Amino acid sequence: MATGSERRAFGTTLTQAQVDEGLRSYMLRVYNYMGSGLALTGIVAYVVAHTSLYQALFSSGIGFIVMFAPLGIIFFMGSKIKTMKPSTAQTLFWVFSILMGASLSYVFLTYTATSIVRVFFITAATFGAMSLYGYTTKRSLARWGSFLFMGLIGVIIAMVVNIFMQSSVLHFVISVVGVLVFTGLTAYDTQRIKQSYVESDGKDVMTKKAIMGAISLYLNFLNMFMLLLMLFGGGRE
Repeated sequence: MATGSERRAFGTTLTQAQVDEGLRSYMLRVYNYMGSGLALTGIVAYVVAHTSLYQALFSSGIGFIVMFAPLGIIFFMGSKIKTMKPSTAQTLFWVFSILMGASLSYVFLTYTATSIVRVFFITAATFGAMSLYGYTTKRSLARWGSFLFMGLIGVIIAMVVNIFMQSSVLHFVISVVGVLVFTGLTAYDTQRIKQSYVESDGKDVMTKKAIMGAISLYLNFLNMFMLLLMLFGGGRE
């Protein structure tokens, strides 16, 4: 009989060390997808902003399609991921990253390169610390879920309201609260992704789980970056 430090998968006994190694490999795959997606988004955003593509996209109705298409991809993947082929999930993830880059290309035209780099490193440090906390803590963060979700809904509603109010004070509050929400979500989602690991999952299931986990962390990082940029980014003259 297996001891407490052993688990069974595919009819074989795995030691706790093997389970931990599998978990580390799985989380590394999640972070690799996330990092690659962010890099692709940044490259596309820079290229679009510094070529005629920006004018071509946003002087026509195509720009609005590009802006809302990523949201459609997320909803589609969320509802179809179980029956989707891993290759399809990967393709959609890269398309999602490209479209996000095109839709965020204005960042390079609105903020100075120095402030973009500075805020990126602030975001990376904050994200890294909170993701590490979510991965290593023994405390369950499940209770954070509903609280953070309500905070996220509140931020979205406030942003919509401020489109009409154009209040600088409300804009500041939204940015601060939004950063706190996505900081908390980073730890919460990291723990959730970690707990979703099952050593008996097949390669296809593991790949699709890693992609969906990467999207969650990607969105946390990107939203945190954008909100911090609103707070500390230096505008171009």
